[in-house]
Amino acid sequence: MPADRPQTNSVTARWEGGWRCRVKAAGFTLIVDEPENAGGTGTGPMPTEYLLAAMASCYALALRWSAGKRGVDLADLAVTATGTYDGPRFRRLVLDVVTSAPAEVVGPLIQPALRVCYVSNTIATSPPIEVLIDGTPPRGLASQDDPVRDQAGQDYPKG
Repeated sequence: MPADRPQTNSVTARWEGGWRCRVKAAGFTLIVDEPENAGGTGTGPMPTEYLLAAMASCYALALRWSAGKRGVDLADLAVTATGTYDGPRFRRLVLDVVTSAPAEVVGPLIQPALRVCYVSNTIATSPPIEVLIDGTPPRGLASQDDPVRDQAGQDYPKG
């Protein structure tokens, strides 16, 4: 790949009806759905749970890498990602690291791991989202400054 071209990565979601999609990612198939009480079939995690899964797993791998570079063993590492909803977004994201290694050993690994975690870096810098139709920008697309409304037409607060 030429050095002047950015590296990209893509996944494709195909709607299967209701609130369910089948996602192809690196040769794997992921099912995305909503719980039955939200109108889905409950046959897969919600999209926001995949976002949290990406965050927790990426940070766990980054933390393990950071530990390995410093000769620290985190054999029983677990990372839980929790999001607090605020309308159609999370207003707070928390990563909780659990390991038998003492806090004074894990603490110095936190920031180096954050620096190399692609998912938390992407969320923290919040890049713009571009929507294309068959590879082309649509005409008359609402801007990100336009209010976001729920199904009842109520504006969600900006934030």
